[in-house]
Amino acid sequence: MAVVFISPKQRQKTFFLGITVVFLLFLIFVSFAVFLAKPKQVPQALVFNKPKVNIDMKVFESEQFKKLRSFTEMEIQFSYSAETKENKTVTGFISASSKEAAVKILEDIGLRVDEIKEVEIGRENPFTPYYETIINTTPVE
Repeated sequence: MAVVFISPKQRQKTFFLGITVVFLLFLIFVSFAVFLAKPKQVPQALVFNKPKVNIDMKVFESEQFKKLRSFTEMEIQFSYSAETKENKTVTGFISASSKEAAVKILEDIGLRVDEIKEVEIGRENPFTPYYETIINTTPVE
């Protein structure tokens, strides 16, 4: 029988240590290869594909286009306070495209405008319901 100076446990330990060192060196090499690699410079080629668009301007000469009407101007709502010819105060709301147009409409009706102002759009709290049902909680006798 041969005399062995290295024990089997020591040999096994050396073997695993060698494998671990080789694996760590491989990981270090791969990580340097990945993280230090720079992307290749690719020359950028400008490509312009001219779109094939034909605009038919004959549409503007058609009868259907000529019959189109322009949009009406957006009307603003105003609240007013005015006096009639009999010196009675009248309040209400009127819609017109401008403040001057609203005053002119009221004067054409025969009212003398004391105060006119634009109505605020929307509500203070948009989450309140428009109609609330009131429930009477008093007991019936």
